[in-house]
Amino acid sequence: MLHICTRGIIGNTVLYGATGGQCYFRGIAGERFAVRNSGAIAVVEGVGDHGCEYMTGGVVVVLGGAGRNFAAGMSGGIAYVLDEKGDFDIRCNPAMVELEKIVEDEDDKDIMARLEEIRELPQDLLPMELPEDKLRHDATRLKMLIARHVRQTGSERGQLILDNWEEYLPKFVKVMPMEYRRALGEKR
Repeated sequence: MLHICTRGIIGNTVLYGATGGQCYFRGIAGERFAVRNSGAIAVVEGVGDHGCEYMTGGVVVVLGGAGRNFAAGMSGGIAYVLDEKGDFDIRCNPAMVELEKIVEDEDDKDIMARLEEIRELPQDLLPMELPEDKLRHDATRLKMLIARHVRQTGSERGQLILDNWEEYLPKFVKVMPMEYRRALGEKR
């Protein structure tokens, strides 16, 4: 039987102003998760209201529901949100961000095939570098972070997503600040 955590295990404002590091939470966060995050990588199984508010950097993955006003004032970084109900667009603040579908391109498929080959390696031998190009390789980045989450927490929710990747990938939404996208495009 699959047990999915449906109660909060992390308080409000976790990762407030974080500048780096990685964290993986097997459960749901309170309000203002990753507020002012400027460099941390985080995976969580749900967030309350105002998630990723004023975020300027880093990557956040939400493997469950998100409260209202998500990404208000978000000017940098990336968030990936699992939108199983198809209503994330009404809970996200669209003032500074765009919502994008995640598409697996040929490069992603090649990278993921190599990841599958090394899946059974001990943790310290796994590749730790995520794809650097924030405008591409979203499917790879997302899958790598979910795999790390499962390895670190034993998350049944994360494992379910990995085991049914083709079914779940289209349900994820990429939250990308418009000006951040423009700036990254100009750097190319």
